[in-house]
Amino acid sequence: MTGSTSPTQAPQQRQSSSAPHPWRFFVYSGIGIFAFFVPIPIAGETTILLDHLVGWITALLGDNAKYVVFAIIIAGAIAPFYTGRWKSSAARMVFAFLNIFAVLLAAMLIFGFGPEFIFDEDLGPFLMNSLVIPVGLLIPTGAIFLALLVGFGLMEYIGVWVQPVMRPLYKTPGRSAIDAVASFVGSYSLGLLVTNRVYKAGGYTGKEAAIIAAGLSTASATFMVVIARTLDLMSVWGLYFGATLIVAFLVTVVMVRLPPISRIPDDYHPDAEPNPEKKVTGARAHQAWEEAKAVLRVTPNIWKVIWHNFRDGLLMTMQVLPGILSVGFIGLTIAFYTPIFTWFGYLFYPVVWIIGIDDPGLASEALAIGLSELFLPATLVAGAESDVLRILIAIVSVSQVFFFSSMVPSVLATEIPLDIKTMVIIWFERVILSTLIAAPFAYGIAALM
Repeated sequence: MTGSTSPTQAPQQRQSSSAPHPWRFFVYSGIGIFAFFVPIPIAGETTILLDHLVGWITALLGDNAKYVVFAIIIAGAIAPFYTGRWKSSAARMVFAFLNIFAVLLAAMLIFGFGPEFIFDEDLGPFLMNSLVIPVGLLIPTGAIFLALLVGFGLMEYIGVWVQPVMRPLYKTPGRSAIDAVASFVGSYSLGLLVTNRVYKAGGYTGKEAAIIAAGLSTASATFMVVIARTLDLMSVWGLYFGATLIVAFLVTVVMVRLPPISRIPDDYHPDAEPNPEKKVTGARAHQAWEEAKAVLRVTPNIWKVIWHNFRDGLLMTMQVLPGILSVGFIGLTIAFYTPIFTWFGYLFYPVVWIIGIDDPGLASEALAIGLSELFLPATLVAGAESDVLRILIAIVSVSQVFFFSSMVPSVLATEIPLDIKTMVIIWFERVILSTLIAAPFAYGIAALM
Protein backbone atom coordinates (compact mmCIF):
# COMPACT_ATOMS: atom_id res chain seq x y z
CA MET A 1 0.00 0.00 0.00
CA THR A 2 1.10 3.54 -0.52
CA GLY A 3 0.95 6.40 1.90
CA SER A 4 -1.09 9.35 0.62
CA THR A 5 -2.67 7.18 -2.00
CA SER A 6 -3.42 3.51 -2.16
CA PRO A 7 -4.44 0.90 -4.68
CA THR A 8 -7.99 1.18 -3.47
CA GLN A 9 -8.07 4.87 -4.29
CA ALA A 10 -7.64 4.35 -8.00
CA PRO A 11 -10.00 6.24 -10.29
CA GLN A 12 -13.19 4.44 -10.99
CA GLN A 13 -13.11 5.19 -14.68
CA ARG A 14 -11.28 2.54 -16.70
CA GLN A 15 -9.72 4.40 -19.56
CA SER A 16 -7.67 2.87 -22.31
CA SER A 17 -4.95 5.52 -21.93
CA SER A 18 -1.57 4.24 -20.88
CA ALA A 19 -0.27 4.71 -17.36
CA PRO A 20 3.04 6.50 -16.74
CA HIS A 21 5.98 4.12 -16.48
CA PRO A 22 4.08 0.82 -16.75
CA TRP A 23 7.37 -1.01 -16.15
CA ARG A 24 6.88 -0.22 -12.45
CA PHE A 25 4.11 -2.81 -12.31
CA PHE A 26 6.41 -5.55 -13.55
CA VAL A 27 9.70 -4.55 -11.90
CA TYR A 28 8.55 -3.43 -8.46
CA SER A 29 5.83 -6.07 -8.14
CA GLY A 30 8.33 -8.67 -9.34
CA ILE A 31 10.82 -7.66 -6.65
CA GLY A 32 8.05 -7.87 -4.05
CA ILE A 33 7.04 -11.34 -5.24
CA PHE A 34 10.65 -12.49 -5.17
CA ALA A 35 11.20 -11.13 -1.65
CA PHE A 36 8.09 -12.78 -0.23
CA PHE A 37 7.56 -15.96 -2.19
CA VAL A 38 10.78 -17.34 -3.72
CA PRO A 39 12.97 -19.47 -1.43
CA ILE A 40 16.66 -19.03 -2.18
CA PRO A 41 19.60 -20.94 -0.66
CA ILE A 42 22.14 -18.74 1.12
CA ALA A 43 24.84 -20.04 3.47
CA GLY A 44 23.21 -23.45 3.61
CA GLU A 45 19.76 -22.13 4.54
CA THR A 46 16.89 -22.06 2.06
CA THR A 47 14.19 -19.53 2.84
CA ILE A 48 12.59 -16.40 1.36
CA LEU A 49 14.66 -13.24 0.85
CA LEU A 50 12.76 -11.34 3.54
CA ASP A 51 13.65 -14.00 6.10
CA HIS A 52 17.29 -13.86 5.02
CA LEU A 53 17.32 -10.07 5.39
CA VAL A 54 15.83 -10.18 8.87
CA GLY A 55 18.44 -12.79 9.79
CA TRP A 56 21.23 -10.57 8.45
CA ILE A 57 19.89 -7.53 10.30
CA THR A 58 19.64 -9.56 13.51
CA ALA A 59 23.21 -10.80 13.08
CA LEU A 60 24.43 -7.28 12.26
CA LEU A 61 22.79 -5.83 15.35
CA GLY A 62 23.93 -8.71 17.52
CA ASP A 63 23.34 -7.99 21.19
CA ASN A 64 22.11 -4.52 20.25
CA ALA A 65 18.90 -6.00 18.79
CA LYS A 66 17.39 -6.22 22.26
CA TYR A 67 18.05 -2.50 22.82
CA VAL A 68 16.38 -1.66 19.52
CA VAL A 69 13.21 -3.55 20.43
CA PHE A 70 13.38 -2.10 23.96
CA ALA A 71 13.27 1.40 22.48
CA ILE A 72 10.31 0.37 20.30
CA ILE A 73 8.49 -1.08 23.33
CA ILE A 74 9.05 2.14 25.30
CA ALA A 75 7.73 4.21 22.38
CA GLY A 76 4.74 1.90 22.08
CA ALA A 77 3.96 2.28 25.77
CA ILE A 78 4.14 6.07 25.61
CA ALA A 79 2.07 6.46 22.42
CA PRO A 80 -1.42 5.64 23.80
CA PHE A 81 -1.00 8.20 26.59
CA TYR A 82 0.47 10.81 24.25
CA THR A 83 -2.41 10.48 21.77
CA GLY A 84 -5.10 9.90 24.40
CA ARG A 85 -6.28 6.68 22.71
CA TRP A 86 -5.87 4.78 25.99
CA LYS A 87 -9.12 6.39 27.18
CA SER A 88 -11.16 5.45 24.08
CA SER A 89 -12.29 2.04 25.38
CA ALA A 90 -11.87 -0.35 28.29
CA ALA A 91 -9.80 -2.74 26.15
CA ARG A 92 -7.40 0.01 25.07
CA MET A 93 -7.09 1.12 28.69
CA VAL A 94 -6.14 -2.40 29.79
CA PHE A 95 -3.59 -2.81 27.01
CA ALA A 96 -2.15 0.65 27.72
CA PHE A 97 -1.23 -0.47 31.23
CA LEU A 98 -0.09 -3.85 29.94
CA ASN A 99 2.28 -1.88 27.71
CA ILE A 100 3.80 -0.31 30.81
CA PHE A 101 4.16 -3.80 32.27
CA ALA A 102 5.94 -4.79 29.05
CA VAL A 103 8.49 -2.00 29.55
CA LEU A 104 9.22 -3.31 33.04
CA LEU A 105 9.51 -6.90 31.79
CA ALA A 106 11.81 -5.90 28.95
CA ALA A 107 14.01 -3.93 31.33
CA MET A 108 14.30 -6.90 33.68
CA LEU A 109 15.12 -9.32 30.86
CA ILE A 110 17.66 -7.02 29.22
CA PHE A 111 19.40 -5.71 32.33
CA GLY A 112 19.12 -8.88 34.42
CA PHE A 113 17.13 -7.96 37.49
CA GLY A 114 13.84 -9.17 38.95
CA PRO A 115 12.28 -12.46 40.14
CA GLU A 116 14.18 -15.59 39.16
CA PHE A 117 11.23 -17.32 37.46
CA ILE A 118 11.10 -14.59 34.80
CA PHE A 119 14.43 -15.86 33.47
CA ASP A 120 13.19 -19.42 32.93
CA GLU A 121 14.32 -20.29 29.38
CA ASP A 122 10.74 -21.19 28.40
CA LEU A 123 9.33 -17.93 29.71
CA GLY A 124 11.03 -14.52 29.48
CA PRO A 125 14.00 -15.43 27.25
CA PHE A 126 11.69 -17.44 24.95
CA LEU A 127 9.38 -14.47 24.45
CA MET A 128 12.23 -12.02 23.91
CA ASN A 129 14.36 -14.15 21.58
CA SER A 130 11.69 -16.12 19.70
CA LEU A 131 8.96 -13.51 19.36
CA VAL A 132 9.77 -9.93 20.38
CA ILE A 133 13.09 -9.48 18.55
CA PRO A 134 12.10 -11.36 15.33
CA VAL A 135 8.72 -9.60 15.06
CA GLY A 136 10.26 -6.24 15.96
CA LEU A 137 12.66 -6.51 13.03
CA LEU A 138 10.35 -8.35 10.62
CA ILE A 139 7.45 -5.90 10.44
CA PRO A 140 9.37 -2.72 9.48
CA THR A 141 11.62 -4.65 7.08
CA GLY A 142 8.69 -6.50 5.56
CA ALA A 143 6.71 -3.28 5.19
CA ILE A 144 9.34 -2.00 2.74
CA PHE A 145 8.91 -4.99 0.44
CA LEU A 146 5.17 -4.97 1.04
CA ALA A 147 5.15 -1.55 -0.60
CA LEU A 148 6.58 -3.12 -3.76
CA LEU A 149 4.21 -6.07 -3.58
CA VAL A 150 0.93 -4.19 -3.28
CA GLY A 151 1.70 -0.57 -4.09
CA PHE A 152 2.02 -0.72 -7.88
CA GLY A 153 -1.14 -2.43 -9.10
CA LEU A 154 -0.46 -6.11 -8.41
CA MET A 155 -3.13 -6.23 -5.73
CA GLU A 156 -5.82 -5.02 -8.10
CA TYR A 157 -4.51 -7.14 -10.98
CA ILE A 158 -4.73 -10.37 -8.98
CA GLY A 159 -8.00 -9.26 -7.43
CA VAL A 160 -9.72 -9.26 -10.81
CA TRP A 161 -8.58 -12.82 -11.52
CA VAL A 162 -9.54 -14.38 -8.18
CA GLN A 163 -12.76 -12.43 -7.71
CA PRO A 164 -14.90 -15.40 -8.86
CA VAL A 165 -13.41 -17.50 -6.02
CA MET A 166 -13.04 -15.07 -3.13
CA ARG A 167 -16.52 -13.57 -3.22
CA PRO A 168 -18.57 -16.81 -3.29
CA LEU A 169 -16.38 -18.67 -0.78
CA TYR A 170 -15.28 -15.99 1.66
CA LYS A 171 -17.59 -13.05 0.88
CA THR A 172 -14.55 -10.80 0.39
CA PRO A 173 -13.21 -8.90 -2.64
CA GLY A 174 -10.72 -10.59 -4.93
CA ARG A 175 -7.98 -8.22 -3.75
CA SER A 176 -8.15 -9.88 -0.31
CA ALA A 177 -6.14 -12.76 -1.77
CA ILE A 178 -3.05 -10.56 -1.38
CA ASP A 179 -3.76 -10.12 2.34
CA ALA A 180 -4.01 -13.88 2.76
CA VAL A 181 -0.80 -14.55 0.86
CA ALA A 182 1.09 -11.81 2.72
CA SER A 183 0.04 -13.43 6.01
CA PHE A 184 0.74 -17.03 5.01
CA VAL A 185 4.14 -16.38 3.47
CA GLY A 186 5.26 -13.22 5.27
CA SER A 187 3.57 -12.49 8.60
CA TYR A 188 0.05 -12.08 9.93
CA SER A 189 1.17 -8.64 11.15
CA LEU A 190 2.02 -7.63 7.59
CA GLY A 191 -1.25 -9.07 6.33
CA LEU A 192 -3.14 -7.07 8.94
CA LEU A 193 -1.23 -3.96 7.90
CA VAL A 194 -2.52 -4.41 4.34
CA THR A 195 -6.07 -5.14 5.50
CA ASN A 196 -6.20 -2.15 7.80
CA ARG A 197 -4.85 0.22 5.14
CA VAL A 198 -7.37 -0.98 2.55
CA TYR A 199 -10.22 -0.81 5.09
CA LYS A 200 -9.35 2.79 6.02
CA ALA A 201 -9.08 3.66 2.32
CA GLY A 202 -12.61 2.39 1.61
CA GLY A 203 -11.63 -0.80 -0.21
CA TYR A 204 -13.14 -3.15 2.39
CA THR A 205 -16.20 -2.92 4.57
CA GLY A 206 -15.79 -3.58 8.28
CA LYS A 207 -17.25 -7.04 7.84
CA GLU A 208 -14.89 -7.87 4.96
CA ALA A 209 -11.89 -6.63 6.95
CA ALA A 210 -12.99 -8.73 9.93
CA ILE A 211 -13.36 -11.84 7.75
CA ILE A 212 -9.87 -11.34 6.34
CA ALA A 213 -8.36 -10.80 9.79
CA ALA A 214 -10.22 -13.69 11.41
CA GLY A 215 -9.99 -16.18 8.58
CA LEU A 216 -7.27 -15.33 6.09
CA SER A 217 -4.56 -13.85 8.36
CA THR A 218 -2.95 -17.11 9.47
CA ALA A 219 0.46 -17.69 10.98
CA SER A 220 3.20 -17.60 8.37
CA ALA A 221 4.94 -20.50 6.69
CA THR A 222 8.05 -19.60 8.70
CA PHE A 223 6.18 -20.22 11.95
CA MET A 224 4.93 -23.47 10.47
CA VAL A 225 8.50 -24.62 9.89
CA VAL A 226 9.28 -24.03 13.56
CA ILE A 227 6.19 -26.00 14.58
CA ALA A 228 7.05 -28.84 12.20
CA ARG A 229 10.61 -29.03 13.50
CA THR A 230 9.42 -29.04 17.11
CA LEU A 231 7.02 -31.90 16.41
CA ASP A 232 9.40 -33.88 14.18
CA LEU A 233 7.25 -33.45 11.07
CA MET A 234 9.81 -32.15 8.58
CA SER A 235 9.84 -35.53 6.84
CA VAL A 236 6.25 -34.81 5.79
CA TRP A 237 6.63 -31.03 5.51
CA GLY A 238 4.93 -30.73 2.12
CA LEU A 239 1.91 -32.73 3.24
CA TYR A 240 1.67 -30.83 6.51
CA PHE A 241 1.93 -27.46 4.76
CA GLY A 242 -0.73 -28.39 2.20
CA ALA A 243 -3.08 -29.87 4.79
CA THR A 244 -2.81 -26.79 7.00
CA LEU A 245 -3.54 -24.48 4.09
CA ILE A 246 -6.61 -26.49 3.09
CA VAL A 247 -7.94 -26.84 6.64
CA ALA A 248 -7.46 -23.17 7.54
CA PHE A 249 -9.30 -21.90 4.49
CA LEU A 250 -12.05 -24.54 4.62
CA VAL A 251 -12.77 -23.50 8.20
CA THR A 252 -13.02 -19.89 7.04
CA VAL A 253 -15.59 -20.85 4.41
CA VAL A 254 -17.79 -22.11 7.25
CA MET A 255 -16.93 -19.33 9.71
CA VAL A 256 -18.07 -16.45 7.51
CA ARG A 257 -21.57 -17.90 7.60
CA LEU A 258 -21.73 -18.25 11.40
CA PRO A 259 -22.11 -15.70 14.19
CA PRO A 260 -20.36 -13.59 15.32
CA ILE A 261 -18.75 -12.85 11.93
CA SER A 262 -22.04 -13.06 10.04
CA ARG A 263 -23.50 -10.36 12.30
CA ILE A 264 -20.75 -7.76 11.87
CA PRO A 265 -22.17 -4.71 10.04
CA ASP A 266 -21.22 -4.55 6.37
CA ASP A 267 -20.35 -0.84 6.57
CA TYR A 268 -17.36 1.10 5.28
CA HIS A 269 -14.91 2.98 7.49
CA PRO A 270 -16.61 6.22 8.65
CA ASP A 271 -13.74 8.38 7.38
CA ALA A 272 -13.34 6.67 4.00
CA GLU A 273 -15.04 7.11 0.65
CA PRO A 274 -16.46 3.69 -0.32
CA ASN A 275 -14.54 2.14 -3.19
CA PRO A 276 -15.98 -1.36 -3.66
CA GLU A 277 -14.40 -3.78 -6.08
CA LYS A 278 -16.39 -3.81 -9.31
CA LYS A 279 -17.66 -7.07 -10.69
CA VAL A 280 -15.86 -7.96 -13.90
CA THR A 281 -18.15 -8.56 -16.85
CA GLY A 282 -15.84 -8.24 -19.85
CA ALA A 283 -12.48 -9.75 -20.74
CA ARG A 284 -10.83 -10.48 -17.41
CA ALA A 285 -7.24 -10.03 -18.64
CA HIS A 286 -8.03 -6.60 -20.09
CA GLN A 287 -9.92 -5.49 -16.99
CA ALA A 288 -7.10 -6.69 -14.70
CA TRP A 289 -4.55 -4.60 -16.60
CA GLU A 290 -6.83 -1.56 -16.60
CA GLU A 291 -7.14 -1.84 -12.80
CA ALA A 292 -3.36 -2.01 -12.47
CA LYS A 293 -2.86 1.01 -14.76
CA ALA A 294 -5.38 3.02 -12.75
CA VAL A 295 -3.23 2.49 -9.67
CA LEU A 296 -0.05 3.48 -11.50
CA ARG A 297 -1.64 6.78 -12.54
CA VAL A 298 -2.01 7.92 -8.91
CA THR A 299 0.94 6.20 -7.24
CA PRO A 300 3.77 8.55 -6.14
CA ASN A 301 7.46 7.81 -6.64
CA ILE A 302 8.91 4.68 -5.10
CA TRP A 303 10.74 6.47 -2.27
CA LYS A 304 7.51 8.01 -1.00
CA VAL A 305 5.79 4.65 -1.22
CA ILE A 306 8.58 2.93 0.70
CA TRP A 307 8.80 5.66 3.33
CA HIS A 308 5.06 5.68 4.01
CA ASN A 309 4.96 1.91 4.32
CA PHE A 310 8.08 1.77 6.51
CA ARG A 311 6.55 4.42 8.77
CA ASP A 312 3.29 2.49 9.04
CA GLY A 313 5.20 -0.72 9.72
CA LEU A 314 7.20 0.94 12.48
CA LEU A 315 4.05 2.37 14.06
CA MET A 316 2.41 -1.05 13.99
CA THR A 317 5.52 -2.56 15.57
CA MET A 318 5.25 -0.03 18.39
CA GLN A 319 1.67 -1.14 18.97
CA VAL A 320 2.31 -4.87 18.70
CA LEU A 321 5.55 -5.54 20.61
CA PRO A 322 4.39 -4.47 24.10
CA GLY A 323 1.36 -6.75 23.79
CA ILE A 324 3.44 -9.70 22.64
CA LEU A 325 5.70 -9.41 25.68
CA SER A 326 3.14 -8.57 28.38
CA VAL A 327 0.22 -10.76 27.28
CA GLY A 328 2.53 -13.55 26.20
CA PHE A 329 4.26 -13.51 29.59
CA ILE A 330 0.96 -13.67 31.47
CA GLY A 331 -0.33 -16.49 29.26
CA LEU A 332 2.83 -18.56 29.60
CA THR A 333 2.92 -18.02 33.37
CA ILE A 334 -0.66 -19.25 33.69
CA ALA A 335 0.14 -22.26 31.52
CA PHE A 336 3.26 -23.21 33.48
CA TYR A 337 2.14 -22.55 37.05
CA THR A 338 -1.63 -23.14 37.18
CA PRO A 339 -4.08 -25.84 36.01
CA ILE A 340 -6.36 -23.30 34.33
CA PHE A 341 -5.63 -24.48 30.79
CA THR A 342 -6.10 -28.10 31.85
CA TRP A 343 -9.57 -27.22 33.08
CA PHE A 344 -10.23 -25.07 30.02
CA GLY A 345 -9.27 -28.03 27.85
CA TYR A 346 -12.24 -30.03 29.06
CA LEU A 347 -14.37 -27.95 26.68
CA PHE A 348 -12.64 -29.67 23.76
CA TYR A 349 -12.54 -33.18 25.25
CA PRO A 350 -15.75 -34.44 23.53
CA VAL A 351 -14.51 -33.30 20.10
CA VAL A 352 -11.10 -34.91 20.57
CA TRP A 353 -12.69 -38.10 21.89
CA ILE A 354 -15.02 -38.31 18.86
CA ILE A 355 -12.13 -38.31 16.39
CA GLY A 356 -10.37 -41.08 18.33
CA ILE A 357 -7.15 -39.42 19.53
CA ASP A 358 -5.11 -41.76 21.77
CA ASP A 359 -4.56 -39.20 24.53
CA PRO A 360 -7.65 -36.94 24.51
CA GLY A 361 -6.65 -35.26 27.79
CA LEU A 362 -3.30 -34.09 26.45
CA ALA A 363 -4.82 -33.07 23.12
CA SER A 364 -7.57 -31.06 24.83
CA GLU A 365 -5.09 -29.20 27.02
CA ALA A 366 -2.90 -28.44 23.99
CA LEU A 367 -5.87 -27.00 22.10
CA ALA A 368 -6.77 -24.77 25.05
CA ILE A 369 -3.23 -23.50 25.59
CA GLY A 370 -3.14 -22.30 22.00
CA LEU A 371 -5.25 -19.30 22.98
CA SER A 372 -2.33 -17.80 24.89
CA GLU A 373 0.55 -18.50 22.50
CA LEU A 374 0.97 -20.10 19.06
CA PHE A 375 3.91 -22.36 19.95
CA LEU A 376 2.66 -23.66 23.31
CA PRO A 377 0.55 -26.52 21.88
CA ALA A 378 3.58 -27.87 20.00
CA THR A 379 5.73 -27.58 23.12
CA LEU A 380 3.17 -29.54 25.13
CA VAL A 381 2.83 -32.50 22.73
CA ALA A 382 6.41 -32.59 21.40
CA GLY A 383 7.15 -35.81 23.28
CA ALA A 384 3.92 -37.59 22.35
CA GLU A 385 4.33 -40.97 20.65
CA SER A 386 1.18 -40.56 18.55
CA ASP A 387 1.95 -39.17 15.09
CA VAL A 388 -1.74 -38.38 14.64
CA LEU A 389 -1.79 -36.25 17.79
CA ARG A 390 1.31 -34.28 16.82
CA ILE A 391 0.06 -33.67 13.27
CA LEU A 392 -3.39 -32.64 14.50
CA ILE A 393 -1.99 -30.12 16.97
CA ALA A 394 0.45 -28.79 14.36
CA ILE A 395 -2.42 -28.08 11.96
CA VAL A 396 -4.89 -26.65 14.47
CA SER A 397 -2.35 -24.35 16.14
CA VAL A 398 -2.04 -22.52 12.80
CA SER A 399 -5.69 -22.73 11.76
CA GLN A 400 -6.90 -21.30 15.09
CA VAL A 401 -5.68 -17.83 13.91
CA PHE A 402 -6.11 -15.96 17.21
CA PHE A 403 -3.75 -16.11 20.20
CA PHE A 404 -3.18 -13.54 22.92
CA SER A 405 0.61 -13.19 22.80
CA SER A 406 0.58 -11.51 19.39
CA MET A 407 -2.38 -11.86 17.04
CA VAL A 408 -4.98 -10.36 19.40
CA PRO A 409 -2.96 -7.22 20.20
CA SER A 410 -2.06 -6.96 16.50
CA VAL A 411 -5.76 -6.79 15.58
CA LEU A 412 -6.49 -4.36 18.42
CA ALA A 413 -3.75 -2.12 17.03
CA THR A 414 -5.82 -1.71 13.85
CA GLU A 415 -9.26 -0.20 13.27
CA ILE A 416 -10.73 -3.52 12.13
CA PRO A 417 -14.04 -4.02 14.02
CA LEU A 418 -13.06 -7.03 16.16
CA ASP A 419 -13.03 -6.81 19.96
CA ILE A 420 -11.54 -9.29 22.43
CA LYS A 421 -14.84 -11.06 23.15
CA THR A 422 -15.54 -11.57 19.44
CA MET A 423 -12.03 -12.87 18.78
CA VAL A 424 -12.25 -15.39 21.64
CA ILE A 425 -15.58 -16.71 20.34
CA ILE A 426 -14.16 -16.99 16.82
CA TRP A 427 -11.08 -18.75 18.20
CA PHE A 428 -13.26 -21.30 20.01
CA GLU A 429 -15.30 -22.00 16.88
CA ARG A 430 -12.20 -22.26 14.71
CA VAL A 431 -10.52 -24.73 17.09
CA ILE A 432 -13.54 -27.04 17.06
CA LEU A 433 -14.02 -26.85 13.29
CA SER A 434 -10.28 -27.17 12.63
CA THR A 435 -10.03 -30.24 14.84
CA LEU A 436 -12.87 -32.00 13.03
CA ILE A 437 -11.68 -31.06 9.53
CA ALA A 438 -8.00 -31.73 10.27
CA ALA A 439 -8.59 -35.22 11.70
CA PRO A 440 -8.73 -37.08 8.33
CA PHE A 441 -5.59 -35.26 7.18
CA ALA A 442 -3.78 -36.15 10.41
CA TYR A 443 -4.64 -39.84 10.11
CA GLY A 444 -3.73 -39.89 6.42
CA ILE A 445 -0.36 -38.17 6.87
CA ALA A 446 0.47 -40.35 9.89
CA ALA A 447 -0.13 -43.46 7.79
CA LEU A 448 2.63 -42.30 5.42
CA MET A 449 5.22 -41.68 8.14
